[in-house]
Amino acid sequence: MTGPLVLETQGLTKSFPGVHALKGVDFRLFAGEVHTLMGQNGAGKSTLINVLTGVHAHDAGEIRVDGRPVRFAAPLEAEAAGIRTLYQEVNLCPNLSVAENIFAGRQPRRRGAIDWKAIHAGARDALAQLNLSLDVTQSLDTYPIAVQQMVAIARAVSVEARVLILDEPTSSLDDSEVAKLFEVLRNLKDSGIAILFVTHFLEQTYAISDRITVMRNGEREGEYLAKDLPVDELVHKMVGNVPVAGERSTTSKAQSDAAAASPGASRFDMRGVGRRGAVQPLDLTLEPGRIVGLAGLLGSGRTETARLLFGADRADTGTITVNDKPIKLGSPRHAVRHGIAYCPEDRKKEGIVGALSVRENIVLALQARRGWWRPLGRAKEKRIAEHYVKALGIRTRDIEQPIELLSGGNQQKALLARWLAIDPKMLILDEPTRGIDVAAKFEIMERVSKLCEKGLGILLISSEIAEVLRVSDRIAVLRDRRKVAELSGTDLDEHAVYRLIAGGGA
Repeated sequence: MTGPLVLETQGLTKSFPGVHALKGVDFRLFAGEVHTLMGQNGAGKSTLINVLTGVHAHDAGEIRVDGRPVRFAAPLEAEAAGIRTLYQEVNLCPNLSVAENIFAGRQPRRRGAIDWKAIHAGARDALAQLNLSLDVTQSLDTYPIAVQQMVAIARAVSVEARVLILDEPTSSLDDSEVAKLFEVLRNLKDSGIAILFVTHFLEQTYAISDRITVMRNGEREGEYLAKDLPVDELVHKMVGNVPVAGERSTTSKAQSDAAAASPGASRFDMRGVGRRGAVQPLDLTLEPGRIVGLAGLLGSGRTETARLLFGADRADTGTITVNDKPIKLGSPRHAVRHGIAYCPEDRKKEGIVGALSVRENIVLALQARRGWWRPLGRAKEKRIAEHYVKALGIRTRDIEQPIELLSGGNQQKALLARWLAIDPKMLILDEPTRGIDVAAKFEIMERVSKLCEKGLGILLISSEIAEVLRVSDRIAVLRDRRKVAELSGTDLDEHAVYRLIAGGGA
C-alpha cells in the first residue's frame, strides 16, 4: 500500500539548442513505492531526473513537493528538500573511509574538533538499517562496487532522504549483488521512502517495481501499475511500434555466396565470450559477405558485445577465432591488425574529431595503423579522401572543411570512409543511422549492403528493428545482457523479434 503523493510534475518542459528534451511531462511519485522510469535512449529520462534534482532549470510547467510548488536552482536545494540521487557511477570519494563518505560535509564536532567516535557510530547505525555490517574505518575503494552503492544509499538514509532516485544502479552489478540491492530497496520502501528507479533491464523492472512510467521522445507515454502491464506491451510502448503478428518486414539483402568465398575473406567466431557485469557468455559467428544484426533494447548487451569484439573491453571468458585460428584482442589496435573496424554509437564523442578536416578524419585510422613515424604524405591523404568522398557521396565544400560543420549523415559516411580506408574484413556498425534524416538513413544502409557484395562481413546494431530486419541475414536477439535467440530465413519476423525481446521465448 503506497503512501501520500510526495513528488509530482505538471506540464514539465525543457529545451536545449535544437532539442526539445521534455514536452509537457506529468509525473507522480508516492511514498512507500518503487516507481520505475522506462524508455529508450533519448526518451527524456535523464533530463527529467536532472530537472527534478536542480541540475537543469525547467522552461515551463511545475514541480511540487508535498503539494507545494518548488523550483530548485541547484542540487543542494533538492537535497535540502529530501531528494537524493545515486548515479550509475558511484559519486563518493574512494580514498576516504566508509564513515567519512557517509558523513562528508556534515561531520559532528565536539569541543571544536571532529567527533570521530560519533561519526563511526553513526555510520554503523546507517549501515545497520540496510542490514550491512562493515568496517567503517576502511577506505571505500577496498570494497566492491556493490558495497559502494550500499554506502551511497546509507549516506542518503542517514540524512533522512524522503525521495531516493537511482539512475542505472545495477549496470555494473552481478545477479547476486542486484538481489542484495533489491532487498535493501524493499526495506526502504517499507519504511516509507519514495524510490524512483531508472533501468533498461526488463526482468529487474518487474522484480522491483510497483508502478512504471514509460517515456518516449521527451513525452510521457503513460503511467501503469507493473502488475497490469504485460512485458510485451511495455516493449511496444517504449519503441512506439506494435507489429502485427505474422507480419514480416521486407528484406533487401545484397550478400552473395561468391563474396563469402572470395580470396582473403575471414570468418570470425565468438565462443562463450562474455564480460562480468557487461554481457553473459555468448556464441556468435560473423561471416564474410553477410550482415548479422544485434537486436535488443538499450542495456541488453549489444554495444558491450561489439566492444568485446573490437578489443575496447577485455573478455573474461571464451575465445575469438579468425578462420578457426584463435586470436587475442587486448586492445582496439589488435582488432584493427586482424581486420576489425568499429563505428561507435556516439559519433561525436567517440568517432569524429570535430576540429579536424574531412581529410584528416578519413585517414586517421590508416595513419594510426602505419604508425606516426611513417606519415602518409599530403598528396596520398588527398587522393584517399577524395576517393571516398566521391565513392560514398559525402557532401562537403571540400576535403579541408572541418568535419564538425557537416550534417550528421555526412559525418557518419566520413566515419565509414575512415574504416574502409584500412580495407577491413569485419565492420561493426553501432547505431549507424541514429540522429540523421530519413533520406541519409536509406542511403547509408544501401551503401552498407553494397559493401557486403564485395565480401565485407558486418555486425549491425540498431534500435530500429525494421531496419535490422531489412538488411540482415541473421539476427541475434539480446535481452538483459544475454543472447536469448538467433533468427534466420523464414524466422526473420518483426513480431517474433519483439516477442523475444519482451521475454516470450528463447
